[in-house]
Amino acid sequence: MKGLGIIVAGPDPIRFSSALTLAAAQAALGGRTRLLLDSAAVGLAAEPDELLESCLELGVAVTLCQSGLALAGLEAGGLDPRFDYGGMVGWLADLGDGRLILA
Repeated sequence: MKGLGIIVAGPDPIRFSSALTLAAAQAALGGRTRLLLDSAAVGLAAEPDELLESCLELGVAVTLCQSGLALAGLEAGGLDPRFDYGGMVGWLADLGDGRLILA
């Protein structure tokens, strides 16, 4: 099964929920699953979310954009330690031959 990378580009909670549902489904099927919260979407990770928790438990790699952290006024130390931090270039470089979805 090909891997799946999902970029959440904005703070829309409905699109975020759909991205999480897709990520959870891919991970439940055993596929490598990566989620990047870019820019303003990073703030979505600061709120408790059962579906986000499920994704993390299923092994979805969740990366928060470093510039998005600054934009949201958040610090990595105050967030879930299972999050990764990085930027678009590094995240895309690690995508390999996986499929890419923009949410």
